[in-house]
Amino acid sequence: MDPASFIIISILVFLVAALYSSVGHGGASGYLAVLSFFAFTPSTMASTALILNVLVAGIALIAYAKAGHLSLRLAWPFLALSIPAAFIGGFIQISDKTYFLLLAAALVVAAFRLAMQGAAPEKDEALRTVSVPVSLGAGAGIGFLSGIVGVGGGIFLSPIMIILKWADTKRTSAVAALFIVVNSIAGLAGRFAKGSLVETEFLPLIVVAFLGGILGSHYGANRFSGMVLRRLLSIVLLIASAKLILALF
Repeated sequence: MDPASFIIISILVFLVAALYSSVGHGGASGYLAVLSFFAFTPSTMASTALILNVLVAGIALIAYAKAGHLSLRLAWPFLALSIPAAFIGGFIQISDKTYFLLLAAALVVAAFRLAMQGAAPEKDEALRTVSVPVSLGAGAGIGFLSGIVGVGGGIFLSPIMIILKWADTKRTSAVAALFIVVNSIAGLAGRFAKGSLVETEFLPLIVVAFLGGILGSHYGANRFSGMVLRRLLSIVLLIASAKLILALF
């Protein structure tokens, strides 16, 4: 990878980490969108995105937990089956075409998630109780798909929690951050088990993502017109999704 490309990728990774961490996400879909504009293999893309995901979502998780927004009672049923499912998804070998189709779909969901940020219910009386069997099933399905694609699953879980009014904005972000961390680790474990490793040239991105995650988690992207930036990022995700689909056909 030439220096100019690496600089561009680093800048974009920093922005993605800052914006996603501001809403409790790790940014895997954003990192994958960035890498999709360059000639990288699906294996390299997914493993790199998951490592950055663990770091940035972990920073966001600490921030939300310290603020008292994390509910383990709400989170554990989603996690119970998602962890083994994410491992299996990460271990499964699929064709490049299938991977990019699934990634394109994930980017569309991520774009929707970013664009709708702020639409979650804010009053406890408006919330609904989610049953354990439903949480277990949702976690298993999301974990499996996330492991295959190389994301933590927050982009799938958050919209469901918001649309079905299972939690308010802060609790949704906190649960999503925890969900992303554990499923990213499980997905990575599955990929490492089948021999998929991260290229060493991407290791400096860990520092870049860390700095972006700190900025987003502690200060919030709203200081920089965060809603506008998230909507712009959603457009970028849609463009990346369209590029992937057009390249396949």
